[in-house]
Amino acid sequence: MTDYHSENGSTLLVDPWQSAPIELNGRLERAGFPPWLTAILVLFVALILFQVVIAPIATIGLLLGSGTPVNELLPALATLATEHTKLLLIANTIGQVFALAIPTMLIALLHTRQVSPFLRLQGVDVKLLLLSVAGLAGFFPVVQWLGEINSTLPVPEFIREFEKLMLEPIERLLKEPGMLGFNIAMIALTPAICEEILFRGYVQRQAERSMGVTWGIVFTGLVFGAYHLQITKFLPLAALGIFLGYLTWRTGSLIPAMVVHLANNAIAILIGTYAANSENISLEDLENLSLPWYFVVAGMAIFVSAVYLMNRLANLELAERAQSETDPQAELPGAGP
Repeated sequence: MTDYHSENGSTLLVDPWQSAPIELNGRLERAGFPPWLTAILVLFVALILFQVVIAPIATIGLLLGSGTPVNELLPALATLATEHTKLLLIANTIGQVFALAIPTMLIALLHTRQVSPFLRLQGVDVKLLLLSVAGLAGFFPVVQWLGEINSTLPVPEFIREFEKLMLEPIERLLKEPGMLGFNIAMIALTPAICEEILFRGYVQRQAERSMGVTWGIVFTGLVFGAYHLQITKFLPLAALGIFLGYLTWRTGSLIPAMVVHLANNAIAILIGTYAANSENISLEDLENLSLPWYFVVAGMAIFVSAVYLMNRLANLELAERAQSETDPQAELPGAGP
């Protein structure tokens, strides 16, 4: 994937998954902003919008809409995590949509009118999608192993306590009956769409333009791990982010990353719901679960196999596309000698 200038001076982005270069002629491109700078600025703006503006406003609006008097707002806000957990999660979802997804797509318009190809919001070969999910299945034990390593790193106790407080509202919802569908929609589906549009859609595209494919994927994955503000889970989150970035680049589409992100979070919710309502295992036991080494090795073997097959299939598909573009008659029935 490279940038070059056309005869009329506009920047053209060449992506092998696109039949024609993406014309970058928006205001940010004409102003000459470096792609890496816009990626960092958008991340900063998204974080501020989410944490300081949209989510807090949505929380207050939902409290007022639920019948909380104005003079009781402060006490209600102080007990959000314990007495208004569902409302807090809805506000978080509103924040993701209006602070991450929608602003990212609007900012993409400042680069190009071809927003969908720029953000890789396009379809994908079903076989590539299935291999992406297979890769996730093999990646699970590896992620768990990285979590074990992360847990041994020195982290101040107050940070561990703060992260536990952050997870308490979710743990409380996991224990409530009849909330599984709601939890999957709020905790799995919404982040899978909104975070992928921001990170793999915009940030990775811009990082690739500045740093190249490999470092662009790594940079986006590391930022993704840090964004969740969970130092004790940084390694597994960053590794997952790098895998999602690879899927996006290798398939030319955000769909595999969204599906894998959704599947990863949904499986965690299902397991967490079972543990939260079980007398034999607790959520803390799951956090401290140590897998045998052969599970990790087997998972890595599945993962590497899925990635290998995905590479072969993607290269074949790209070769077929290149052939059809150079010889339009190649795909017609009876074409050729």
